[in-house]
Amino acid sequence: MNSMTQFNWDDIQFFLALARDGQLSGAARQLGSSHVTVARRIDRLEAALRQRLFERSARGYELTASGRRLVETAERMEEASGSIIPGAGPGPGLTGNLRLAVPEGFSNFFSEHMLAAFTARFPDLSLELITLTQVISLSRREADLTVTLDPVTRGAYRSEPLADYRLRIYAAKSYLAAQDPIRSRADLPAHRFLGYIEEMLFATGLDYLGEVHPALRPGFKSSSIYSQMIAARQGIGLCILPCYMAEACPDLVPVLPGEITLKRNYWLTCHRDARQMRRERAVIGFLMEEIRRHAALLMGPAALGG
Repeated sequence: MNSMTQFNWDDIQFFLALARDGQLSGAARQLGSSHVTVARRIDRLEAALRQRLFERSARGYELTASGRRLVETAERMEEASGSIIPGAGPGPGLTGNLRLAVPEGFSNFFSEHMLAAFTARFPDLSLELITLTQVISLSRREADLTVTLDPVTRGAYRSEPLADYRLRIYAAKSYLAAQDPIRSRADLPAHRFLGYIEEMLFATGLDYLGEVHPALRPGFKSSSIYSQMIAARQGIGLCILPCYMAEACPDLVPVLPGEITLKRNYWLTCHRDARQMRRERAVIGFLMEEIRRHAALLMGPAALGG
């Protein structure tokens, strides 16, 4: 960049904020400014560099190839300015807000097993954890990073495998004590099941019951996996639950564990531009590292009932 002396540090701050958020309004909130000022600063920066840094569209601002190249230089300038602690590692010194959107079950897993480590690794980073009960709008950049149940392959978004996890049928001990023994898959349709509301399924992987037995129909439906689990603990019926949730409840026991086990995947999804950001790269690395440490919890007991 031969024109680096033609603009000041303030312009780079506006550039990074817009590159990270993708929306004028979001960048303005982050900077305590107005969307008009952000747009004007970006126009001035592009004029100084004689390069187009963003493609404008109804969806927002997306980095061009020149913009993506500038990110690394801009973050070095940010570090040198003191916004990031000089010499800090990949975690300490990162600042600002980071919005992470995850499925409901994963949000509680994250809060219980990973949040303390996140706070220790990124003490100056403000985390906004969104619990997904439906699909957020990726095109409006409503989250910086998203954990999804299905990979996203469209547009400028990229998904990579984050973790596998197991699910089994669970029931309350009180429920099973009051019922005839369940000896095989063929016995299942005689029991009340708990499950999702079909038209509100936000991922194909949540359609568990048909995979277990084509005749299963839920007698209680909820868009919340935790509401389903609570109903199961109250002895209302059988429920397919992630092992990492159910195994923490001593009043729940697996049903036909040697015969019926489901496996699903979590995917880490982000806009390709987010991959250019030092902050997002550091958080992605943290998530991958922590998930590897907790892989056994996500998979549950390997050979229940043989």
